[in-house]
Amino acid sequence: MTTPPPHQNPASHSTPGALGPPTKHQLALMIWLAVFPTLTILNLTLGDWLRPMTPVLRTFVLATIAVPIVIYGLMPQLHRLRRRLLTRIATG
Repeated sequence: MTTPPPHQNPASHSTPGALGPPTKHQLALMIWLAVFPTLTILNLTLGDWLRPMTPVLRTFVLATIAVPIVIYGLMPQLHRLRRRLLTRIATG
């Protein structure tokens, strides 16, 4: 069995119209698009409550709230958006 060149994604060739997983650059952009606004909104809404906490406790609280929002709420939507965009581009 041979390994395809790095620029080819074997999953994208398995069935017509199937998309492979995002590239690491696409995934990095998707994560940034989910994490930055989430942390910004949390800081703006919880800032006064978080201010007296130590930096470690503040980070723990923010991460505990932000990670589920990003993983279960935003990333699935961004994956669907990526799929729609790439499908639209592919079908022209």
